[in-house]
Amino acid sequence: MSAIPAHDVFPNALGADALWTHCLAIAAARRSGGRAQLPPATLAVSPGAGWQLAGPCQPAAQGVFSLLKPLLDRGPDSPAWVIAQLGQSLDGYVATRTGDSCFVNGPENLMHLHRLRALCDAVVVGAGTVVADDPQLTTRRVPGPNPVRVLLDPSLRLAVQVPTARVFGDGAGATLWLCDAARQAEAEALAGPQRVLAVPGLLRDDGTPHLALAMAALHARGLKLLFVEGGGVTVSRFLAQGCLDRLHLAVAPVLIGNGRPGLRFTGAERLADCLRPPCRVHPMGSDQLWDLDLRPG
Repeated sequence: MSAIPAHDVFPNALGADALWTHCLAIAAARRSGGRAQLPPATLAVSPGAGWQLAGPCQPAAQGVFSLLKPLLDRGPDSPAWVIAQLGQSLDGYVATRTGDSCFVNGPENLMHLHRLRALCDAVVVGAGTVVADDPQLTTRRVPGPNPVRVLLDPSLRLAVQVPTARVFGDGAGATLWLCDAARQAEAEALAGPQRVLAVPGLLRDDGTPHLALAMAALHARGLKLLFVEGGGVTVSRFLAQGCLDRLHLAVAPVLIGNGRPGLRFTGAERLADCLRPPCRVHPMGSDQLWDLDLRPG
């Protein structure tokens, strides 16, 4: 017996596409310093509880709202906030040993990733992701604005990619090359001053980026809601340096074996001291997305 479509079971309920339109309105109002005016019986603000569903919703719309609510609740006066997403296999890899990563996760998770891009002010990726994948970092899978594309590259690893990388030449959105101030002149000569954000002290003595300084520089540009998209090294560094408020970890039912690792960091020596953040699990097609709250309370 075939399943009855949700839109037939709930003919007058809010669907996922309509809900997404309201989510975009909320994000646009936040960026302009106001509050979205939505139709009655859709979403409403409840004192102390943020946005709430105010009318009947189809199950798919309820799932989308539940996952995106922490972003929607960020108001124009809210402190800066950082969310990351990482998709990996059951055994913890983001790509095969040859670098093939198309695609670890299914289309439902890819759509969610594009929704995060549309709701955030900027999407941040490490230089390794640009070298390996030449990403566009746009919202082409969903309606919504493209974010500012931030390339975290303290030592100018991307210098040879500037002429060919899509983020520098496609014109689809603004791009910021985030580098250490010691490399500012070189970066500006390659990409132009308007595309370079140079930060004093960004490159630490151990060769890793000082992420608190990176975030402060982006916040000073008005980019308060940040989405760290990858890759595994960059997301792991944000987690290890205590620079994430929320993490969406999408796990696909595939075993890669001896691939490129996903989430990796030096954790506690005792299991009792390991991170155990409050979490919820959302099914996404055949994937499972773990929504981890790294700043509970």
